[in-house]
Amino acid sequence: MKETLTIKPRQTMRGHTRTVCSVVYLPGRQQIITCSEDGSLRLWDLESGAQIDDDWRDDGKEAGVTAMALSPNGKTVASGSRGGKVRLWDVERRKVISKWTGHSDLVQSVCWSADGERVLSGSYDGTVRVWDVETGQLETMLGHTRTVWSVAHLPDRRQIITGSGDGSLRLWDTESGAQIGNDWRDEEEKTGVIAIALSPNGKTIASGHRDGKVKLWDVERRKFIVKWTGHSDRMQSVCWSADGERVLSGSNDGTVRVWDVETGQTV
Repeated sequence: MKETLTIKPRQTMRGHTRTVCSVVYLPGRQQIITCSEDGSLRLWDLESGAQIDDDWRDDGKEAGVTAMALSPNGKTVASGSRGGKVRLWDVERRKVISKWTGHSDLVQSVCWSADGERVLSGSYDGTVRVWDVETGQLETMLGHTRTVWSVAHLPDRRQIITGSGDGSLRLWDTESGAQIGNDWRDEEEKTGVIAIALSPNGKTIASGHRDGKVKLWDVERRKFIVKWTGHSDRMQSVCWSADGERVLSGSNDGTVRVWDVETGQTV
């Protein structure tokens, strides 16, 4: 039986009045930004645990902030809201600099392209949208039939991969908005895809599913490779170690598991 580690928090930040939906770390600083269903983003000092200055709000009109991602240069935060809007925030000035309307329902996921020129968003409305940061120009991907839970950009390509509650992953061309090839599915099990993460080398996607399974997919062949069973409830998040040798998964069962990619064993 493997030993379970008990980790004590170094700091606890208090201030948000509703669910904290996302956290980003500011590189080179001892600071984080959080977003919450209470409608605010907040900047925190990691050493003291104190909030830095006031809440970030869009003139007090922001609906719950449900997703957030930091730009590659660390200067801008993209956020998605319960009301369907996508906003850009200047990190230094802590102000909204752009506001985009397109989704008709809650924005579940946002991410940046590697060059920082585009923001991608997935929504409960089943659409994926790609926003040009400079112009605000919009490209819409249609095809998923349920919530788009997660979006990943493929480095050095004008392509993205999405995961949806309809049980599929899909590859898209960001220039045309067209789907590339067929849906990616594990034909034996078609449970909703809740989270996806691209490996450091860009060759493999890890996905977490509603039934608690973790799966790996080959990006080039667009095929399912392997599945791992261990969680007893719906997946919440997946990510890769920096060396690509492990996948980490978090679940509503209250556990975090670390999987060895080569053997499929938990560490």
